[in-house]
Amino acid sequence: MQNELTATLPGLKGYNNYGAWLREKYNGQRVFKVIVDGGFTCPNRDGSKGFGGCTYCNVDSFTPSVSRDNPSIREQVIKGMERARKGNKADKFIIYFQPNTNTYAPTHYLKMLYDEALSIEPENIVGLSVGTRPDCIDMEKIALLESYTDRFDVDLEMGMESIYNDTLGQINRGCTHDELIKALAMLQNSKLDVCVHTIFGFPWETNEMMLAYADEINRFPQIKFVKFHHLHIVEGSIMGVKYKREPFKLFSLPDYADFLCQLLPLVRPDIVIQRLFGLSDRELLIAPNWDLKKSEIQHFIDETIRKRGIIQGSALL
Repeated sequence: MQNELTATLPGLKGYNNYGAWLREKYNGQRVFKVIVDGGFTCPNRDGSKGFGGCTYCNVDSFTPSVSRDNPSIREQVIKGMERARKGNKADKFIIYFQPNTNTYAPTHYLKMLYDEALSIEPENIVGLSVGTRPDCIDMEKIALLESYTDRFDVDLEMGMESIYNDTLGQINRGCTHDELIKALAMLQNSKLDVCVHTIFGFPWETNEMMLAYADEINRFPQIKFVKFHHLHIVEGSIMGVKYKREPFKLFSLPDYADFLCQLLPLVRPDIVIQRLFGLSDRELLIAPNWDLKKSEIQHFIDETIRKRGIIQGSALL
């Protein structure tokens, strides 16, 4: 039965990884995301929900400097495509509105930004990806995003972060897990591909509490993609200030790989995993510093999974 399950997973890894999924979906073409900064803010920063943002957050730590430095949407897309072609021999592109909350504006304004980004080499763009918060989704914005699905694959990425309201309160999220559930209900019969983003390693959450994320994700069939991150402590964040005063335990790379080996068998095998870990700019990273390149971290995790014979969804059989 486990061999049959392995055969359903794209590529040679023991999990349904995004890279293999893209190659299969787009007939072997090399598809890369182009990150676009639309100049959005966040209701947890501008006072609508709070000030200062989530305690772990410094938006710049996960945003390429070229996106931060170029105010023009067109310029960001063109340069992003150029880099992907030169560095990765990219054939096609997904436009990814990533920094801050990319549905946090009137719908007509969102349409203007999305239209501009998608108008640049539309013959080479296959998708639109929009990162947001569950409390910044409504039916009008869902309808806008769905209007692009006749030309592009569109995924809506929402920050779940934790399934526990106590954790969401401690990190000043300004959003409850119930609001995520409400947003998922609106997306139940949507044409959009739904992605949720989680963070593992909050020091007050036990191993058992974190493994329970899988059960919660599994119960929503509308969730197609997930991004798993380990907790980073970065400069410019509230948590960064607290960590410097009183450090707390964070994942080492071997410990995190071990945790993923426990988690993956619990995750529905049809869910495509876009990321197994996050990576912030080194100059902003306080901890944990694994002192490895992204490719080296990926290799370590993949090798750990392979050596242990881990198969996504095997515990659900």
